[in-house]
Amino acid sequence: MMAALLQQTTALTKISSLRRRLRIIQGGTSASKTFSIVAYLIHTAQSNAGLVISIVSESLPHLKKGAIRDFKTIMNMQRYWHDDAWSKTEFIYTFPNGTIIEFFSVDDSGKARGPRRDILFVNEANNVLWEIYRQLAGRTRRVVIVDFNPVGAFWAHTKLIPHRIHDFLQLTYKDNEALEPALVREIEENGRIDENYRQVYVLGNVGRNEGQIMTNWIHIERVPPEARLMRRGLDFGYSNHPSALVDIYEWNGGYIWDEIVYEKGLSNEKLATLILDQDEQVLVVADSAEPKSIDEISAYGVDIIGAVKGADSIRNGNQVIQSKQVYVTQRSTNIINEERNYLWKMDKNGEPLNVPRDMFNHMMDAGRYAMIDLIGNAAQPFPTSEQESETNTAPITSGLFGSSF
Repeated sequence: MMAALLQQTTALTKISSLRRRLRIIQGGTSASKTFSIVAYLIHTAQSNAGLVISIVSESLPHLKKGAIRDFKTIMNMQRYWHDDAWSKTEFIYTFPNGTIIEFFSVDDSGKARGPRRDILFVNEANNVLWEIYRQLAGRTRRVVIVDFNPVGAFWAHTKLIPHRIHDFLQLTYKDNEALEPALVREIEENGRIDENYRQVYVLGNVGRNEGQIMTNWIHIERVPPEARLMRRGLDFGYSNHPSALVDIYEWNGGYIWDEIVYEKGLSNEKLATLILDQDEQVLVVADSAEPKSIDEISAYGVDIIGAVKGADSIRNGNQVIQSKQVYVTQRSTNIINEERNYLWKMDKNGEPLNVPRDMFNHMMDAGRYAMIDLIGNAAQPFPTSEQESETNTAPITSGLFGSSF
């Protein structure tokens, strides 16, 4: 049994009850999928000697901000953590019984053809290529776990669920009793105003990938040394939404977006400090709807202006951005998440309305402010929907976490 410091949510109970080799966990926002799976794997590691457990995701930055952060949080909550057991360079934790939990990214297909393991957890599997998953699973002796937000059907739905013997869970925020009431209210409110959000993030059903606004962006490992920093975009947030700060570089005939800040609860003084702490200073273009915040940040010595807005500035600005080649650094996990989930509103027939949904847009707004100030708003009116369509296993553990891993 784990110590009482870790709350026993419904999500954790359900995940601990799974028995088959392949365990598919689909769920909406804040359902505690990753956190609960990591907690379960920690218990499994402590209860069984000599295992190799691999936790993988699309990129190392994604792991650091997700599964690795959850792992360290749980280990510290339970007072299990020992600094000398953690390899900071290899991202491997070794338990006293010889079991290890290793974290690695699979942005390179060669990493999938490494040594074998006992347990595999593919985090946010919809961002991992099928061939990479197949290589990883084929090198796993005992248990394979995949989790994902069902923003659209992918190989788990087409290649695993219809053809593989598996356990399947569909979790929602209601399975996470540890969730703050304010976040519950926000999730439910978003579900009332947007049907696709309700299906995917509230109910945990498979949504539609149609209507993605930002397309054909290229992900790169890091900002190349020859890239030139041109602007810094800022979208304000505080209690319910994060402040988003992004650097915009000119490079290779296009523009690089590099995430700097994505965090709630930041005061204007703290934002100013974070900006001034950057190695290179450049003009910051911020949301002009908050002139008082702009004045306060400016008073701390930041070169900052408000973004110029006007009729259809969001749609026209998005069109300008899409007319350029945009690159995104791998560490920019929140930009990547918004890029994938920033969608057009749909009518009752599922057709795009050429109006962006007002969600997954904090980094999108910040980047747009900066790019439009940099390159101008020379967009033509958006085409109509009609015009667009023409162009376009054996028991091992027991207790709270079940009878087998």
